[in-house]
Amino acid sequence: MLETVIHGVTFKNPVIAASGTFGFGHEFSQFYDLSRLGGISSKGLTLEERFGNSGERLYETESGLINSIGLQNPGVDAFIRDELPYMESLGTVILANLGGGTLDAYLQGVEKLNGTSVDIIELNISCPNVKAGGMAFGIKSDVAYEVVREVRAVCKKPLMVKLSPNAENIVEMAARCEEAGADSISLVNTFKAMAIDIHKKKPVFDNIFAGLSGPAIKNIALRMVYEVSSAVQVPVIGMGGISRWEDAVEFIMAGASAVQVGTANFVRPTVCLEIIEGLEKFMVENSFQTIAEMVGIAHNNA
Repeated sequence: MLETVIHGVTFKNPVIAASGTFGFGHEFSQFYDLSRLGGISSKGLTLEERFGNSGERLYETESGLINSIGLQNPGVDAFIRDELPYMESLGTVILANLGGGTLDAYLQGVEKLNGTSVDIIELNISCPNVKAGGMAFGIKSDVAYEVVREVRAVCKKPLMVKLSPNAENIVEMAARCEEAGADSISLVNTFKAMAIDIHKKKPVFDNIFAGLSGPAIKNIALRMVYEVSSAVQVPVIGMGGISRWEDAVEFIMAGASAVQVGTANFVRPTVCLEIIEGLEKFMVENSFQTIAEMVGIAHNNA
């Protein structure tokens, strides 16, 4: 009933643990059987090991979380050697989330991942382009097109492109990524935000700006998924503030073939399992036989 197929990869259900909130699965395995998940998107990877940003890294808001982790990760080689064997043992779809500060770094990372058991490469184009003054690859559609086109030429895995909500035009961005060869689109990443420490009278984060996630962004993310799914033919994977099964249903009805759950994992470590169970109950009660029957149904009734 919950099974969904995305560019040839079969997910036992449409619930994926989002990158950056689930590590490589170790910490959450003590709470439930991770084979119940549709998939796990790895901690964001870069070609070389990164130690992340200095200073404050996490800041709770009234309805979300601002993070300035800075893509701390062991690097692609260490991931393949030390973490991937464990993820293989979990019995779920493996997505490798890959970032990079240059096009060459993306290409080298993809080439290393090509020869592994990773099922899907999720290309994070929200990373700062170090050769363009720090502007993210995912801000301008033409820049994103070139990155995805070059990566597609060397990528031997299904390619999912993860979009930033900070793009100049996210619908145009999605269409250009599809044109460049993306097999699917995931959205949204975090929103550019900030916080100020009124006692120290200065910004909380050393980098001043950071990424907002959690319930605060849900309805904006939902709107973006609705718009993007109308503009592309490839599958869309929705995320942004999903914390209940009802949220997941909304995203699927808005056009998402699957969903990713991020910040909510920190609040309730079993939230993905709760969403899976809630989805199944909802489908039975509403006579849906497959996830595909629900995907985009809100468009038909608008």
